[in-house]
Amino acid sequence: MSNAIEVQRITKRYGQKVAVDDISFEVRRGEIFSLLGPNGAGKTTTIRMILDIIKPDSGTIHVLGAPFSEETKKRIGYLPEERGLYKNVPLVELLSYIGTLKGMRRREAEQRAAQLLDELDLGAYKKGKVRELSRGMSQKVQFAATIIHRPELLIIDEPFAGLDPVNTEIIKNMIFRLRSEGATIVMSIHEMHQVEEMADRLLMIHQGRRVLYGEVDEVRQRYAENAVIVSGQGNWAALRGVMRVQPDETGRNVTLYLDNQTTPDQVMAELANSPNYSVRSFAIAVPRLNDIFIRVAGGEAKIAASVPSMAEVRS
Repeated sequence: MSNAIEVQRITKRYGQKVAVDDISFEVRRGEIFSLLGPNGAGKTTTIRMILDIIKPDSGTIHVLGAPFSEETKKRIGYLPEERGLYKNVPLVELLSYIGTLKGMRRREAEQRAAQLLDELDLGAYKKGKVRELSRGMSQKVQFAATIIHRPELLIIDEPFAGLDPVNTEIIKNMIFRLRSEGATIVMSIHEMHQVEEMADRLLMIHQGRRVLYGEVDEVRQRYAENAVIVSGQGNWAALRGVMRVQPDETGRNVTLYLDNQTTPDQVMAELANSPNYSVRSFAIAVPRLNDIFIRVAGGEAKIAASVPSMAEVRS
């Protein structure tokens, strides 16, 4: 089965500015793929090229197994960062109309619209109009409009912006369900904790270039230091190979930074065999994506020649 998206060496210039610079990546079918980068990095330009809104100056893009076409549009749901809905149309009618534009029968679209509004806790507003809704409620209607036709590929730009924790959880659970039903989801998002929780793989763009690409856990491991996080009782600084001990903000856990000759396994073995320590938890220290994002976007990490190539990712 082909990938949902295959991008090969695309470049886009606006005058002298290179917005996207020789980027390649793929999105596998049935995964949640996160597109990351600071403002102005080239994420939106990349999305617009995938959707054939603008053309790349060079390179190729295949979506759902082929170059983009009019037929492809009916199989995609797109939630842009700049939202827009008809404000004076009842919600059921609005969503039904959008469904018919995507090829649904009118009756099917009406039933699907009512179902989605109920799932989004908007059932009481079925006959209400967008102009009568709060910003968060309007955003949920926009999400319903994006998925009403059950798209194979869902591309969503900042899906949680403006939502409170309760509604964020509702949207998140719907995204997980769509994936379980076979949909592929591409999210452009700034909330790093959501990426860690939801995404299978990620691509980070910085200054138009690909700087991070791969499975979320693998990317975090790539930036891990030689350190472990422990909780319990004992003189941690006295352990062989520990160069520095750093308690966290709660005081319950400490990070032990190790020298280059000491491995986490050796520390674990010493703790297990010594009566001077009582250990409640032990884990290898892996950086948060937020910290990695800051390091890369702040220029502390070079654009990695070691980032996997397309051939390496496929192998």
